[in-house]
Formats: sequence, C-alpha cells, structure tokens
Amino acid sequence: MSTLDGLKLSTAKKPTHIPTVVFRRNKLSIKLWEQIQLAKSQIDGTTFAVKKFRTVKDKETGLRKNVEVNKRLREWWFKNEQGKVCVSIKYGSQLIELAKGKHSVECDTAQGLIKALEQIKTAVEQGELDTQIAAASVTLRKGFNK
Repeated sequence: MSTLDGLKLSTAKKPTHIPTVVFRRNKLSIKLWEQIQLAKSQIDGTTFAVKKFRTVKDKETGLRKNVEVNKRLREWWFKNEQGKVCVSIKYGSQLIELAKGKHSVECDTAQGLIKALEQIKTAVEQGELDTQIAAASVTLRKGFNK
C-alpha cells in the first residue's frame, strides 16, 4: 500500500449517463471548436478537415466496411452590406438567438471573428445559452415528427 499513499483516493463513480443539458452544451461546443479551427485555417491559407467514418458496401464482395472520409463543414459566417463579417450560431439547422431578436455577431476583422467564436464557446460551456439551446433542440425535434 505504500505506492498508493501518494494518491488522493475518492469514492467517486463515473455517471451512467450525461444530463441532456450537458450533452447539448458539449455538442454545440464541439461545433464551435470546428468553426474556430476553420476560421484559423482560412486566415493561415491552409485546409482544415474533420474526419468521420462512413459505412460502405463493397460491390465486389458484398461486405460492409468503414471508410474514413472528410466531414463537410460549412462556414457560419458571412459578409453583410457594410462589408463586415457576421457570424450566426447554429444548433443543427436552427439559429440560436443570442439576444432578443438578434441572431448574429458583427465583427470587423477575421481575428475578431475568432475572438467572438471563442467568447461564444466559453458562454456555451458555462451554461449561459442553455435556454436558447433547449428551445432550438425542441424546434429541431419537431421537424422529425412530421
């Protein structure tokens, strides 16, 4: 037992499931990280690709196999009439309302876009947008029940 004496032991157990609020935060946080990396790569002039696995049926043998492919990433930002960069946050296909009646953040430069995305990511991880994410999730789920 002398080797375990230097460790802080606890009775904590791994939870069996993640609460839906935390799951939604993590989902949006990952998407925001992808957007930040996409913006950084465009500034640097490099390419950014997220890999995912797709199951394909081999025509010759008839067996299914997993193939690694690039995930299609779409930019969440656009230029407005004044030439400034605006970014809208999406949960699935739903736009998140950041403030009453306001769905986008206006940035002067590409560096400002990255800072805005990082601030929004921090806000999501701290739970400041939980009500908006929950509302978007409900609206998104209604589309599947048609």
